[in-house]
Amino acid sequence: MTAVLAGAMIAVVIGSGGVQPVVADRAGASLQAGVDAVHQAGAVGVLAETRDGHGRAAARNGVAELGSRTPVPWSGYFRIGSTTKTFTAVVLLQLVGEGRLKLTDTVERWLPGVVDGNGNDGRGIAVKNLLRHTSGLNDWNGEVPIAKEPTPRKYLEERFRLYRPEQQVRLAMRKPPMWTPDPGDPAGERRWAYSNTNYTLAGMVVEKVTGNPLEHEVHERIIAPLGLRHTMTGATAYVPHPHAHAYLQFPGRTDLTDTTVMADGGSGDGGMVSTTGDVTTFFRALLSGRLLRPSELNEMKDTVPAEDYDGTPGTRYGLGLAWRPVPGCAGGVWSHHGNSPGMGSRNGVTGDGRRAIAMFISTQRTDERQLRQDTAARELIDGTLCGAGS
Repeated sequence: MTAVLAGAMIAVVIGSGGVQPVVADRAGASLQAGVDAVHQAGAVGVLAETRDGHGRAAARNGVAELGSRTPVPWSGYFRIGSTTKTFTAVVLLQLVGEGRLKLTDTVERWLPGVVDGNGNDGRGIAVKNLLRHTSGLNDWNGEVPIAKEPTPRKYLEERFRLYRPEQQVRLAMRKPPMWTPDPGDPAGERRWAYSNTNYTLAGMVVEKVTGNPLEHEVHERIIAPLGLRHTMTGATAYVPHPHAHAYLQFPGRTDLTDTTVMADGGSGDGGMVSTTGDVTTFFRALLSGRLLRPSELNEMKDTVPAEDYDGTPGTRYGLGLAWRPVPGCAGGVWSHHGNSPGMGSRNGVTGDGRRAIAMFISTQRTDERQLRQDTAARELIDGTLCGAGS
């Protein structure tokens, strides 16, 4: 059924009157072709939206649910996964700009006794290490039952289990650190390894500094000021309607498991729900300087080598924001991707915030099709932000 629908999906321009099909111009045709390529690589459903100073355009392909003919909804909600980390980083950097903490403050100062045991020591880790993934702390995600036994049966057993931030950190403390930053200058550490534990702790620091839940600070500082009416925080196993279903191919299997219902959220590392429209609005506002002062935005864009982030040579990671070079594109692409079981958030924005793209992909695989899917998504993002007419 997906193949039948493939030829029926067309690019649209989104104006104040909502989504209206139009005759695709060159930019619209390019966007549609890119979405088609991601779908053909193995994604059940794909939605991409671009925005610049002239308006928005969107394209989609595939179905909202296997076995149906219902297309992916134009304004569908989805879990943005680790794209949440950029929101958390913005809140912390705003607090830095207000003089309420410093990036060189140790984790121990704000969370005494939390990072401890098996060689882990919050006294030698700075807040900047958390935001930049240079702390050396292990990822708590690797210690949960579904990580130890990635099967459909274990998913069904675990899908309503939610780990509080304190529990997440304790899971990470089971293992010694990958390294320990220089005790004389922990914030200057350049070794990099992605770990969700860093942003769990970053969210906890926000709560300690402000005395408010992280959700409160994200809403008051970002969601409300930008008018992100379709973005929400908090912990839930459900995604609001309309939405496409999420599908995960577990290791060693060829079939797809519907993973739409799964508890997620409640900490600074992931779990927010949004739409492609709101994600583009957020990244354009961030890179254009609407959310951070120049000094804090410059800190955010101060990067270290991080090729393991997405496998692209030359990729670097700042404070909740990644950058990668694109041939023929002087400014490269800024982004922060995210994954939630069966749902992928892919995005990109120019360095000045003038143009952004956000993409929802409803399928995660564990074979070579995932690489093809990721490659097609990256090519669409790079072509949109750095191609002809950009």
